[in-house]
Amino acid sequence: MTLGPKEKIDLSRYRFDKAKEMLRDAKSLLNSGGFESSVNRSYYAVLSSARSLLVLRGIDAESHDGVKTMFSKEFIKTGLISGEFADTFRTLQARRIDSDYGDFVEIGKDKAAESFERAKEFVKKVEELVKVLTKDVK
Repeated sequence: MTLGPKEKIDLSRYRFDKAKEMLRDAKSLLNSGGFESSVNRSYYAVLSSARSLLVLRGIDAESHDGVKTMFSKEFIKTGLISGEFADTFRTLQARRIDSDYGDFVEIGKDKAAESFERAKEFVKKVEELVKVLTKDVK
């Protein structure tokens, strides 16, 4: 990816704003009983927020698994983010795949609520790190 510092920061902000929007959607769907759709939006909030961090490092993975792998390499393995957030990414991705594509898969209120809470924590942690990394973008 060949973006200048300002472009990286702008794209990061755009992706992070999308993550916050998806998180709001997840909450709204959870409250209205759309549990499977809430899990979907929770996952995409995590994905978009992870992408907002990666772009600050000049990384633009081309797949969901690529984002997960690069996120782990750049932020989990380096100790910038706790390993529990890698688990959140994996768990929410699996739930999203199950709820979107699985036959006879039912996501209940408890699982959807837990997914939302985990996504909310993930996005909050990413927001803290985005603020720090934005200062060092080259």
